[in-house]
Amino acid sequence: MDTPDWNDLRYFLAVTSAGSLSAAARALGVEHTTVSRRIEALERVLAVRLFDRFARGWALTEAGKALLPQAQRIEDEVHGLLRQASGAGAGLGTVRISAPPAIAAHWIAPGLPQMRAQLEGIDIELGAETAQVDLSRREADIAIRFKRPQAPDLAVRHIATVRYFLCATAEYLAGRDPGKWEFIGYDESLAETPQQEWLRAFATGRRFILSSNDLGVITSATRSGAGIAVLPDYLATGLIIAGVDCPVQRKLWMVIHDDVRKSPRVRRTADVLSELLNRPAR
Repeated sequence: MDTPDWNDLRYFLAVTSAGSLSAAARALGVEHTTVSRRIEALERVLAVRLFDRFARGWALTEAGKALLPQAQRIEDEVHGLLRQASGAGAGLGTVRISAPPAIAAHWIAPGLPQMRAQLEGIDIELGAETAQVDLSRREADIAIRFKRPQAPDLAVRHIATVRYFLCATAEYLAGRDPGKWEFIGYDESLAETPQQEWLRAFATGRRFILSSNDLGVITSATRSGAGIAVLPDYLATGLIIAGVDCPVQRKLWMVIHDDVRKSPRVRRTADVLSELLNRPAR
């Protein structure tokens, strides 16, 4: 039997995970015909049929189900090898950082000139992501998160505490009775965030004129004078409403896989990024 191509195993696992050929193709960024061709190549090498092809989708055969755990272990081992290689690599190259979109756009990105001055020979790839990346699969080298992970193979560092403030423009507040205040907040997908829960309680039934899942949209609407919002300190400059104390504070964590943090370039980048984020944001 010929040795299977690891890339063909990736396509097998992608279809299994995504649940359909088209969903796997989207996840991998390829045409569905490419996925089909790679799985057929794997079936030829293994001399087994991995999927039954139905009009409504593909389903694992009994042979496919039997081989799936081993394929997943191989994938884990390959990712482990790549993490170890990254950790043993030289101090130059690219470091991938994943952060919440607003922090990436309004806190880290403006600080890149400062970081670059201290990171000669290191390029930064900055991902603005709402979903948590999988560090074990090297989807990022460094992740910035509001929620502290508990996995034992992750190194976690508290790097900042973000404070929140009730905010509006002076023009919006001028001569306006607080009973007539209108609010801008998160939509239902983020209704359980501490700042949104506090704002709902503070509004006490007053109108929300805009809801959004994007903090940049909320900030822009507030700065335009559309209403009142709760904003983090790195976006609140010039908008804080005096006399109203918002108690919400959220810890910010830096997360790195244990294997990857051995890399000199990742350690250097993590230290410089920590210094940037540990400074007062306003």
